[in-house]
Amino acid sequence: MKPYNILISGGGTGGHIYPAIAIANEIKVRYPDANILFVGAKDRMEMEKVPHAGYDIKGLWISGIQRKLTIDNLSFPFKLISSLWNANKIIKQFKPDVAIGTGGFASGPTLIMANRKRIPTLIQEQNSFPGITNKMLSKKANKICVAYDHLERFFPSDKIIKTGNPVRQDLLTIHSKEKEGSEFFNLEKTKKTILVLGGSLGARKINQLIEANLDFFKKQKVQIIWQCGKLYFDEYKKYTELENVQVYEFVNRMDLAYAAADVIISRAGASSVSELCIVGKPVVFIPSPNVAEDHQTKNAKSIADKHGAILLHESELETFPIVFETLLKDRGKQEGLSENIKELALPGATTAIVNEIEKLLKR
Repeated sequence: MKPYNILISGGGTGGHIYPAIAIANEIKVRYPDANILFVGAKDRMEMEKVPHAGYDIKGLWISGIQRKLTIDNLSFPFKLISSLWNANKIIKQFKPDVAIGTGGFASGPTLIMANRKRIPTLIQEQNSFPGITNKMLSKKANKICVAYDHLERFFPSDKIIKTGNPVRQDLLTIHSKEKEGSEFFNLEKTKKTILVLGGSLGARKINQLIEANLDFFKKQKVQIIWQCGKLYFDEYKKYTELENVQVYEFVNRMDLAYAAADVIISRAGASSVSELCIVGKPVVFIPSPNVAEDHQTKNAKSIADKHGAILLHESELETFPIVFETLLKDRGKQEGLSENIKELALPGATTAIVNEIEKLLKR
């Protein structure tokens, strides 16, 4: 039997890229001779991250529509036509047995053309509130893998399978890595460790919050692993000179960072939320309000409503010192948050999604 050809499209942010790579890795475990090709958006981070993970990728000239009138918006129709044409060309050459979309600009044109050619398609929706692209693709998709309940409002109910979001497999064993994590980051055993995550590009408001509270953290006798993001590293790297502060553009060993952390401050992108449910540490979510449909707030609220995390809106950041100090001093609160967030974890997500892909391959 000839090897399967698997087409995967997703990107723009780590939240779309890492689930796509996790799915590809699981397919490779089951079908080592499978041919896997990614389709991404030119000049976006997937063009670097996917080859780094060992997979080929083709780029489309595509971007999203901005909320205000810009030159990019005027060029969008031309980008869309170009992307549909090139996606069609890629599909004709690669002849995929199945096409998978994990969200992002490029997945729209890719899966539209796959559907037109009657290639089975599966979309993986990470958020509790889907974006426009996946809502549109859901009409023709064969299967829709989701991470949250009540998405029948947006998708055909007979296509929905609740699987959870794919996460890095090394997170499943972090509770045995606390000593290794502490040594890797050269941490003091007597101090609590705060892990700050603003996403791969960074989060301005979170970075400003941490900067404004450095003296406060010093008084609390905590040490900080601060992932400030690619866009802000040059601005904040100077704080690594401070005692008990480590600033990173990107944390390569997230498993060890999670293992070493006592409390985590994080954005609420879907992949981060799914990872943090498995990690099971006390979390303060500070969602970005500047994303489509305010989906980060909805993601964080779905956890906070079940007493699995603290939700702090950007408009409430002046209360952060009180919220944080109260949490730090309340061992019972920390343990309660940990237990409750763990109950929401779906650690078998990648396996469940690839099970559904297998069904499409074997039809």
